[in-house]
Amino acid sequence: MRPPPPGEPLLVLDGVHKRFGNVVALDQLDLAIRPGEVVGLLGHNGAGKTTTVRLLAGLLAPERGTVRVGGGDPVTDGPSVRGQMGVLPAALVVDARLTARQNLRFAADVFGVPRAELATRIDATLALFELTDRADQKVGGLSSGLRQRLSLARVLLPDPEVLLLDEPTSALDPVAARQVRRALAKLAQDRSRTIVLCTHDLTEAELLCDRVVVLERGRVVADGRPVELAHAHGTGGVQLDVAPEDVERASQMLAEVSDAEVDRDGNGRLRTRGLGRDAIPALVSHLVRAGVTVYEVRRLDPSLEDVYLALHAAGELGARGRTETGRASAVTP
Repeated sequence: MRPPPPGEPLLVLDGVHKRFGNVVALDQLDLAIRPGEVVGLLGHNGAGKTTTVRLLAGLLAPERGTVRVGGGDPVTDGPSVRGQMGVLPAALVVDARLTARQNLRFAADVFGVPRAELATRIDATLALFELTDRADQKVGGLSSGLRQRLSLARVLLPDPEVLLLDEPTSALDPVAARQVRRALAKLAQDRSRTIVLCTHDLTEAELLCDRVVVLERGRVVADGRPVELAHAHGTGGVQLDVAPEDVERASQMLAEVSDAEVDRDGNGRLRTRGLGRDAIPALVSHLVRAGVTVYEVRRLDPSLEDVYLALHAAGELGARGRTETGRASAVTP
């Protein structure tokens, strides 16, 4: 993989079109990712995220358009491109019959890690993913979170320049997902690698990514830094702490001034999205005049959730797929 000239992107998809049968997976997709960038691909199932990753890895070829990784074609220049690429698919890539250390040794043999560096690199990788105390335990006895961290360790061991991660936390419980995100955050802060992260988790994208690309029906419908997208597409909202006996009345009054659903709990806390900053003083005044006891008011900044809601309301999101004739399809790659 050749480094691009200064200022040029490392990963490029230019006018890429890809179908599976009569279902369009990518529709003239344009995407450029710079070296060291951490980019999140968001979108519904079938939006084109996994297809994009497979094209970058050379596992698929485009029907039209070009794909370039470091100036090379991932299909025709596959060995040289993939030699500097780590790919974590949705399925685990570890052997349950081996220990964690044996899994890493096997990966080292496959990817040609120099023997002189083997022990040091394995120990460092185990430490990075907080697996040192489980190094000699059979993987079959590890939790799903530990197995996923080991999968990441295995992908990282050859020290790839590019990491393609497909839904790395989708099958994990909240605690295990947090552990994996913590490991990914360390990689993102390193800045020595270019990372493409496919995810459904908006919090994960906000936490880890420099830039977020929202795909739908194989096209880019939003592209930018998380905070920029949030402020461009979302108006934020408000959190109110009121007297518990006033929750029902305050909830009804909030619903009257906001199209967004009002979330509430039994302790007097209400949240709603879709309220601009300028609307908050009048809202609080209205509640107080109506006899609602308001203890605290907090403005909620726009988030990627607001981006999703705004794009959905605008009709940009929601379809599960599209055929060549434009009809909705229930079968998506």
